[in-house]
Amino acid sequence: MKKPFRRIVEYSFLILLACIFIFPLIWMVASSMKPEADIYVDMGSIQSLLPALNPSEWFQTYQELFSRFEVLKYVFNSIIYAVVVTGGSIVVNAMAGYAFARFNFSGKKLLFGLLLSLMIVPVETLIITQFTIIHDLGIVNTRLAVVLPMIANMLYIYLFRNFFKAVPEEIVESVKLDGANYWTIFWRIILPMSKPAIATVGTLSFIASWNDYLWPLMVLTDTEKFPLQVAITNINSTPPVYTNQVMAILTLSTIPLIIVYIVAQKYLLQGMGGSGTGIK
Repeated sequence: MKKPFRRIVEYSFLILLACIFIFPLIWMVASSMKPEADIYVDMGSIQSLLPALNPSEWFQTYQELFSRFEVLKYVFNSIIYAVVVTGGSIVVNAMAGYAFARFNFSGKKLLFGLLLSLMIVPVETLIITQFTIIHDLGIVNTRLAVVLPMIANMLYIYLFRNFFKAVPEEIVESVKLDGANYWTIFWRIILPMSKPAIATVGTLSFIASWNDYLWPLMVLTDTEKFPLQVAITNINSTPPVYTNQVMAILTLSTIPLIIVYIVAQKYLLQGMGGSGTGIK
């Protein structure tokens, strides 16, 4: 009887915890699908978690939002930044992880230790230095300035290194006997066997780029290049400010993250757990 009771308690706690996290999301979506006045009228009742009773009003807020602001342009900018950062992160960090996992060179352990130490340094302490470098390169207020500092990441290098080291040496040696070079081994053998690492790095880098606010705000002055997160601040501060429109733009910014997580969750759990190399 102890085991069933324990399971009931665990699932009850998990359901309660899930409700606590889901509640703000449900309220946000529901508030974006009702008139401004109804948000405050329904506050404190179960109706606050439900959209407007009239279905014709569900998407009226979104129509008003799109008529006031160039939302599609901001969404397009965020997608471009996120896709470039995701692709760049996978390629660059995978090659760095491959070097640390498979090559022996002088100072390898020291360099890897120094890179690991960067993981405890807050990003905010490096942002001024990054901006100085971007300014010296002459790429301030360009799209390249937004994506370039976000591509290399020590956490991603560490994840790739662990997965690449887990690939059996016998497979690598057999491919070498067939005449394959290191570049061929990396692209055709090592990388395809590390799908959990690719999914993990891809998901984390996409989320980081999509949610990034401070760095684009620092390096961009042209509103035409603003990502969605920076544009949300402008929308939230442009009078008249409507709560339902704010909730609508926040809903639009959340949907891609949910989709990416649902698609990649199978490999994401394996990748964060540090197990699996894609070998069946």
